[in-house]
Amino acid sequence: MEAGGLADSLLSGACVLFTLGMFSTGLSDLKHMRMTRSVDSVQFLPFLTTDVNNLSWLSYGALKGNWTLIVVNAVGAVLQTLYILVYLYYCHRKAKVIRTKSTQRLSFSLTIATLLTSASWTFYGFRLKDPYIVVPNFPGILTSFIRFWLFWKYPQEQDRNYQLLQT
Repeated sequence: MEAGGLADSLLSGACVLFTLGMFSTGLSDLKHMRMTRSVDSVQFLPFLTTDVNNLSWLSYGALKGNWTLIVVNAVGAVLQTLYILVYLYYCHRKAKVIRTKSTQRLSFSLTIATLLTSASWTFYGFRLKDPYIVVPNFPGILTSFIRFWLFWKYPQEQDRNYQLLQT
């Protein structure tokens, strides 16, 4: 196998691995929503935007006949739709990060996964010289950095469910 083919295969594998990892971060939110019967610490917008993105990429993958895009985005669309349906089932009210000055409702693991996924797909698109892969994934890198900034500006509070010892 030539060097370019091996590099493309490794990068394609990284894209699949990071993307499926990103999609699976919602499983912890799903478990939390089912256990608490609420959506208090879960945000809806990432599920919606990722689902729309998956459906778009699934269409593009079908158009190009690219099985990497088809399989990954079919799995993603199914998972994101499931997350949305469970969210809507348990949703009673909404909270905002800026209004509450709290990142308790943001997922740090999803932020990292989104950065890795968006970066790997962007590099994959550059490698294939395909702007239809590069352009839609680049905003994921930017929004990840915005979320990192929010985590820095509004750090998550530590769990304070313990008793202080008297001295």
